[in-house]
Amino acid sequence: MNENTYEQNQEAIHVCSECGAKLTTDDAHEFEGHLYCEDCLDDLTVLCDCCSTRIRRDDAEGNDSLILCTRCYEDRYTTCEDCGCLIPTNDAYYDDDSDYPYCASCYQKLRERPIHAYGYKPEPIFYGSESDLYMGVELEIDKGGELDENAENLLDVANFSREHIYCKHDGSICDCFEIVSHPMTLEYHMSKMNWKEVFEKALEMKYASHNTSTCGFHVHCSRYAFGADSYVQDAAIGRVVYFVEKHWNELVRFSRRHADALERWAARYATISPTTKETFKKAKDKRMGRYVAVNLENYETIEFRLFRGTLRYETFIATLQLVSEICNAAIALTDKEMENLSWSDFVLRIDKESRDELIAYLKLKQLYVNEPVNEIADESEGM
Repeated sequence: MNENTYEQNQEAIHVCSECGAKLTTDDAHEFEGHLYCEDCLDDLTVLCDCCSTRIRRDDAEGNDSLILCTRCYEDRYTTCEDCGCLIPTNDAYYDDDSDYPYCASCYQKLRERPIHAYGYKPEPIFYGSESDLYMGVELEIDKGGELDENAENLLDVANFSREHIYCKHDGSICDCFEIVSHPMTLEYHMSKMNWKEVFEKALEMKYASHNTSTCGFHVHCSRYAFGADSYVQDAAIGRVVYFVEKHWNELVRFSRRHADALERWAARYATISPTTKETFKKAKDKRMGRYVAVNLENYETIEFRLFRGTLRYETFIATLQLVSEICNAAIALTDKEMENLSWSDFVLRIDKESRDELIAYLKLKQLYVNEPVNEIADESEGM
């Protein structure tokens, strides 16, 4: 073997790890400890357009026009939740307090949609000035479809003069959305807000709330109404929790909820003790989250989650009146007075002149007098 033949053999000892072709030292390209021919290297790998790091093609982020390694993608870019386009992190828009990023175009469309994402929380607009007790409602409706056109119709009715409500997606509902109001005093709900027309429009579009297995009616009450500081607020809110625990059977009959629905969406704390303070402490210590009858997880409000959904105006107003009466009793009474308050005593406190809907509903449910409530009846109201 002459010298030239020996040198040629030395140069041809490499083999491509992908296709098996023989390679000279000059033709071999190393990547992640393996040697490849130029064609196989181009097929298997690409260069990051940001940092020029060579990466496996299957591991590349980005798109056809901008190839990125994982590090550059995570440090500098994200993907629009709606259209999937690649956007620089600094140019991304976020839907209020949600974690989902959007490009400018999709974010604008999202803001203009009648049905917002579940995490949508606009700046609250307060309506009414007769009281510090503002109540915002979340009313779930179903069976009519999660359709932008239908939501737009409801918004047109409710918001013809002011922005009273907005609509949100809710994953707990089969085929629809929830109607959410801005905080309003009870008197505003009763005399200024046109709930009756809103419900009529919803029924016209074949929606239901009571006649479903999914829909609830939640009432948020402003914490500020319970006192000027957190200590006073907690004392009064403790009396609310005590009242609900003590008069559970009466409230469940009022709520029209089935026991299994309550257990899933608005469970009882089951912490009733001789005193309001002890009951409230046990309730907070149980840390049951927000799926309880009186949800204490929100910073600005407490939330009554007991009630079944309804599109019957009289039932809706009666429910708001009941919540108002419970809160007002908790604010006005001492701990001892609340502990001694019977259901009939509570009913006697209600202003009969201005709470027609509540009085009529209590009579309908046989809750107007202090009769024992051992069975929870499901009396359909039709809607």
